[in-house]
Amino acid sequence: MSPDTRTLTSSRATARRRLPSRLLPFHLGLLCCVLTLLGCVSAVLAEESGARPITIGSKKFTESVILGETLRLLALDAGHPARHRAELGGTRILWGALLSGEIDVYPEYSGTLIREILATTRIESPADLEAALAAHGVRATDSLGFQNTYAIAVPAALAERLELRRISDLRAHPDLRLGFSSEFLDRADGWPGLRRSYGLPHTRVQGLDHDLVYRGIGAGHLDVTVVYTTDAEIAQYDLRMLEDDLGYFEDYQAMLLYREELDTLAPAVIAAFRGLEGTIDEATMARMNGAVKLAGASEQAVAATFLDDRLGVSVAISHSGFWHRLWQRTLEHLGMVSVSLIAAILVAVPLGVAAASHPKLGHLVLGITGMIQTIPSLALFVFLIPWLGIGWWPTVVALFLYSLLPIVRNTHAGLMDIPTPMRESADVLGLTRGARLRLVELPLAANTILAGIKTSAVLNVGTATVAALIGAGGYGQPILTGIRLDDTGLIMQGAIPAALLALGLQWFFELAERWVVPRGLRLRPRGGTEGT
Repeated sequence: MSPDTRTLTSSRATARRRLPSRLLPFHLGLLCCVLTLLGCVSAVLAEESGARPITIGSKKFTESVILGETLRLLALDAGHPARHRAELGGTRILWGALLSGEIDVYPEYSGTLIREILATTRIESPADLEAALAAHGVRATDSLGFQNTYAIAVPAALAERLELRRISDLRAHPDLRLGFSSEFLDRADGWPGLRRSYGLPHTRVQGLDHDLVYRGIGAGHLDVTVVYTTDAEIAQYDLRMLEDDLGYFEDYQAMLLYREELDTLAPAVIAAFRGLEGTIDEATMARMNGAVKLAGASEQAVAATFLDDRLGVSVAISHSGFWHRLWQRTLEHLGMVSVSLIAAILVAVPLGVAAASHPKLGHLVLGITGMIQTIPSLALFVFLIPWLGIGWWPTVVALFLYSLLPIVRNTHAGLMDIPTPMRESADVLGLTRGARLRLVELPLAANTILAGIKTSAVLNVGTATVAALIGAGGYGQPILTGIRLDDTGLIMQGAIPAALLALGLQWFFELAERWVVPRGLRLRPRGGTEGT
């Protein structure tokens, strides 16, 4: 008997002594059931109970989060349950969520509404704006009383040295380093239009998160940036706003956009929201931003203080402790990761088997899954929003797609690495093609397949943190908030548990390997014993 045949016979005997004949499929199926249970339990426990609440959205900057909390407290005071999906990302995410019904109301600005959201619609009067919104099933309140427009700002010392007073003055200094928020770089009313209007020749332009722009200015890495005129950091970093001498930035009055069905479903809540009209001036909004960004107050506390002082509305503030928040985020994160990983295992392992059995199909499958892996995660999340909304579903689908490549590739590689003589020996023993796959090939490839699953699990944990930008929650939420507030402690509250969860999943699959893979295939040579 050849060495390969003896190895095969020994492996089969060991497998039969220790495990059922349907070795890998049975245990992978059981493993998937365990993960499914974890995911379902996590999703159920993380889901809020009770009647359908008013869902409020806010963008990923402090002012919007404060206004979102103000709306939530007003809705609760009006006797209606409400939840706030904070820091959902950019304008297009919020607008899409409003149209799809994922959120019911969010704060917006008139300039953004006219020049970005409804840029293809001719709007010359308030009646035109009302009609354009009504066509989408949306209504708007009047101005909340302040405008928060864009402004181009530079450090005061640099402005004095280069005599910069107006945006036009920048033309004489093409070597200045410009840093703008990523959204401003691409908006119709952002950098492209500003550059054309003013004829700015600058090429050293960087895109980064709005909250990180101030760090760049403070560290001396940037010379020019865009600010919101109510930002508390303008005074903190001693910035000078340049005069918009060509009047490029239009009026950006703060208002609320809401689904018109709320007028019927929750008229008391809409009446409370409209009570905010004209109550917040620019100085007040700047103070509230400063209380959060500079003094460290919570958005909820700042909103409650404003409502009490300005509207005489006294609301109770709920405080959740660190451990409760950590438990909630863990449930959210584990639910997304486990469900997406289960689906990937159930799809990717058969795809890997098919790819190994049919070379032409294998090239196609590996090519498609590899191409999916190159799509930036945030781009994929946003791409899925029109079909799946925001939050849990697009996140799970995106994570599922990202999980395919490591599992497919490792399944394919594990099967292809089985020596041909061992396959031939299985045929000599009279095994059918299905039996050979089940009893020989999959057990021999089990180590490699599980390595791919472990890789997908760890990648999922990290990628899921980005999903907080579309309202999925999880460990990404404190990370986003920490970045926005420049709070390293908050960032660590998300980053450290995410790392621990990744290690925990890796440990879990190490145990699964001892359970799934035949003992004879798990034996490792010990140092110094190879030659004995």
